[in-house]
Amino acid sequence: MSFENMELWFFTGSQHLYGPEALKQVAINSNELVKGLNDSKRIPLRIVFKQVLTTPEEVRKLCLEASASSSCVGVILWNHTFSPAKMWILGLRSLTKPVLHLHTQYNRDLPWDTIDMDFMNLNQAAHGDREAGHMHTRLRMNRKVVVGHWSEKQTQDQIGIWSRAAAAWADWQGARFARIGDNMRYVAVTEGDKVAAETKFGFEVNGYGIGDVVRFCQQVSDAEVDRTCQSLQEQYATVPELKKGGKRHESLRDAVRLELGIRGFLSDGNFKGFTTTFEDLHGFKQLPGLACQRLMAEGYGFGAEGDWKTCALLRACKFMAQGLKGGTSFMEDYTYHMDPKRPLVLGSHMLEICPSIASGKPKMEIHPLGIGGKDDPVRLVFDAGPGEAINASLVDLGNRFRLLVNEVTCIKPPKPLPKLPVARAVWETKPDFKTALSAWIYAGGAHHTVFSYPITTQHIQDFADMAGIEMVRIDDRTDLVDFQQTLRTNEIYYHLAPGLGRI
Repeated sequence: MSFENMELWFFTGSQHLYGPEALKQVAINSNELVKGLNDSKRIPLRIVFKQVLTTPEEVRKLCLEASASSSCVGVILWNHTFSPAKMWILGLRSLTKPVLHLHTQYNRDLPWDTIDMDFMNLNQAAHGDREAGHMHTRLRMNRKVVVGHWSEKQTQDQIGIWSRAAAAWADWQGARFARIGDNMRYVAVTEGDKVAAETKFGFEVNGYGIGDVVRFCQQVSDAEVDRTCQSLQEQYATVPELKKGGKRHESLRDAVRLELGIRGFLSDGNFKGFTTTFEDLHGFKQLPGLACQRLMAEGYGFGAEGDWKTCALLRACKFMAQGLKGGTSFMEDYTYHMDPKRPLVLGSHMLEICPSIASGKPKMEIHPLGIGGKDDPVRLVFDAGPGEAINASLVDLGNRFRLLVNEVTCIKPPKPLPKLPVARAVWETKPDFKTALSAWIYAGGAHHTVFSYPITTQHIQDFADMAGIEMVRIDDRTDLVDFQQTLRTNEIYYHLAPGLGRI
C-alpha cells in the first residue's frame, strides 16, 4: 500500500473577460495556494496545479486527461474569478474521478482601505463558485464541498480526509479479491451480488478452490518455515510450547506454512484481499488464524465465512489509514455485557482479528477451537486499546448497497479474560447501547464489521459519496424515530436516484 504515485489535480476556473494580466495573476495565486496546501503536510497526497481553464475546449481536454491518468485519483475544482458554468458541462460529464469543490479565495481578509473594482473582478470566488455549484447540482454530480480559507488547518484536514477516501477508491478500481472456498452455509449477510458490486465499485470477487491455495502451501520450503518461525518468536510473546523444541512447535510450523502459502497465492494472483470459511478446510491442517491476522496487518483485506464485502471494505479502510495512528481490523459483534449501569459490547472472532489494534505486544498461543474439525490453531491473543473508534459495515439490500457506521468508545476490558484465548475489543456504543443496537438492526447491518481507530465517520461518508451509495450513521446525535424515518425516506430516494443520472 502506498500513496506515493497518487496525485490530486487542481483546476482553476476563470474566463478571458478580465484580460491577460488578470489571468496571469490567477495562475500565480493558484500556484501559491497549491504550494500552501502541499507545504501544510496535512494532505497525504501531492496536489498538482494543472492550469487556469477559460474555454469549454480546455475544460473538456483536461477532464479527459484526468479520467485517463493512472496517477490522478481525484480533482479539486476552484474558481478564482467568475467562470461561466456552461463551459464546464462537457468536461464534467466526461470526468470519472472523484471531485472536491474547494470554496475558498486567494486572500483571507479584504483590504478595506484600498479595495476597488479591479480587486473585486479578480477575487470573486464567492461569485464564481456559486455558479459552479449550480451546475454541479444540475448535473447530479457526486462531489465533496469544502468551505474555508485554504490556509486554515480545518480546511486542509477536510481535504486530507477526502484525499484518503479518493486514494482508497482508486485502489478499489480493478482490485481483485479471492473467495477461498464458499460462503458459510445458510448465512445471508455474507452473501451478495458480486456482479452488482463490480459494476458499482470497480473491484472483482471470484471464488477459488481450497486446493489452489494448498498447492502453494506444498511449495513452501522447510528453510522458509524455519526462518519465519524464528522471526515470529522474536516479534511476539510466544508460549514455551510453540518455541523450537516445544511440544507444539510443529503446530507453529503448520501455521507458518499456511501463512506463506496463502501469501504466495495472493501475490501470484495480484489479490488485495481474501476470505476463508471454516466449513471448507480440505488440505489445511488447521484453520488459518495466525495467517489471516498477519496478512491483515500487512494491508490485505479479509473476511471470515466468505464475507467478501467486509473484506473489500477492510482493504479500503486500511488503504485510507496509511500513516495514521491506530489500527484497523476485521471485527464481529460477538456478545454483550448488559449491565444497565454500563452496557458493553465484546467484539472478537474465532481467531481473525488484526494485531494492528493491539494495546501491547500480542501473545502467540495455541488452543483448541471446537469448530472445523481440524488441529488446534495457532493465534495471536491480545486486548484492543482504549480510544474512539468506528464499526463500519457494507451490506447488500438487494436493490442497492448500504454503508453503516456506528461510532464507539473502546475501553480496557473491565476484568481480565483468562479463559478467552482470542483477540478481543470491548466498547461502548454511541449514543447509547439500546439506541445504537436498535438502529443497527433496523438498518440491516451485518454482524461482521471493519473496526478502526484512525478512520472516522467522515472518511466513510466521503467514500460512500464517491461510490454513490447510501450511508447511514449512528452517533451521539442519533434519535431512533428520526433514524427510522431516514431509512424510509432513503428507500424512496435510492430507488429514484439512478433514474435521474447526469442530466
